[in-house]
Amino acid sequence: MSFSNCKSDKIPGAIRGNALSGLCEKVCIQVDKVFDACMRQESLTDLALTMTDVTPGLTEPYRFASARSSSTQATVSDLTVTELPDAPCYARVTCTINIPVQVVFTDAFGVQGTGNATITLMRDVIMHVSAPSVIPYSIQCTAGVVSPRGVYTSTNTFTVTACVTTILKVTMPVELLVPSYGYCYIPPCHDFTEEVCSGVTDLPLYPQENGIEPRCPNQLRG
Repeated sequence: MSFSNCKSDKIPGAIRGNALSGLCEKVCIQVDKVFDACMRQESLTDLALTMTDVTPGLTEPYRFASARSSSTQATVSDLTVTELPDAPCYARVTCTINIPVQVVFTDAFGVQGTGNATITLMRDVIMHVSAPSVIPYSIQCTAGVVSPRGVYTSTNTFTVTACVTTILKVTMPVELLVPSYGYCYIPPCHDFTEEVCSGVTDLPLYPQENGIEPRCPNQLRG
């Protein structure tokens, strides 16, 4: 069983009826609050991916299969935040984003291999930052990369076309007070099993005619 087919009213899902019905307490939770976020989606061509940690024992030249980000978290470096004097709580954010990527390829004999690479991007944007406080905010980045096409151009290097999505966020760890319906009900797991005998055990023990059991001789004479 899972949340999707559980009938309890103590599970996540769409609110039906009065949203205030069932509220029982105010809860302090520890979360990362997002003060601002911005997304950029772009198609990058002629992007060089130089691989490290390549599967050993393969024979060049390699043939590109695919590449995608190996983690949703990108590394933010060379960060500079400059507050805008004419716009309180807004700042110019410049940084370098490093996105880890795994490349899948085949060698000259068709043997599959993998390698790791990094896509490096620059960002220069305006974002809303929190007011001065004891706890500092941080700039984080979530990223996704998919590359369906590439060619092998030099040793351990592919030149690819990649679809890249990056989301810059201004976040801060906070203790937030939220209304609560109480603890969530966790349903028991429903184990997956292959019922190899299900087609046999569903059959009747003896044959039936048109789904009707045959009558005994006395019934036939009557």
